[in-house]
Amino acid sequence: MSAPLLTLRGIEKRYASVTALGGIDLELSAGESIAILGPNGAGKSTLLRIIAGLAHPTSGTLEFAGGKHDRRRIGYLGHSTLLYPELSARENLIFTGRLYGLANPAARADQLLAEEGLTEVAGRRAGGFSRGMAQRLSIARARVHAPSLLLLDEPYTGLDEPAARRLTSRLQSLSAEGHALALVTHEISRAALLAERALILNAGSVAGRVAGQPLDEAELARAYARALECEA
Repeated sequence: MSAPLLTLRGIEKRYASVTALGGIDLELSAGESIAILGPNGAGKSTLLRIIAGLAHPTSGTLEFAGGKHDRRRIGYLGHSTLLYPELSARENLIFTGRLYGLANPAARADQLLAEEGLTEVAGRRAGGFSRGMAQRLSIARARVHAPSLLLLDEPYTGLDEPAARRLTSRLQSLSAEGHALALVTHEISRAALLAERALILNAGSVAGRVAGQPLDEAELARAYARALECEA
């Protein structure tokens, strides 16, 4: 059996006397999807930022198969779009592709713009985009280098239903192609649709774990409610 793509052991994050994360263990293999659930302030975004290398744990270890942490293997979509508002949609993707050393960033930009339904607005400044359009462009930016691990923090924010369906289909395809996905969401239905496992956090600690191929939405909802009741 191959080693997990990602292994976390005892990850803690403290800010002075406040513990944002306390002793998180997690493994994620290629092609596997995990949903990270929990109320506001549970530590979900902090955990994703640590995996992305944007924050450092106070203690614990984080390992990637085949070597040390490498941001080039990770795609990250956070609460901020990370877009350059003065650049066009296409220029944003080309610039990001160049940062990752792509051989043909323009072709990759055009491919992703088409997949996100943004070809017609490729030349428009990103700063003039609606929240939904900016979110779609941010998803494309996170995928520009075809990362082996894609981290998504509330990716459905601002998306209308057609764009949401497009994203769901794309994430399912990426998982089938062997990409690992970690999805932070408040939506139980999205989690059940996309993930094989769920990690439920509350007050920085693991309050529950659920597995199933696929996840059962009703079972996941019950486990979520129980986990939060136990922590109350």
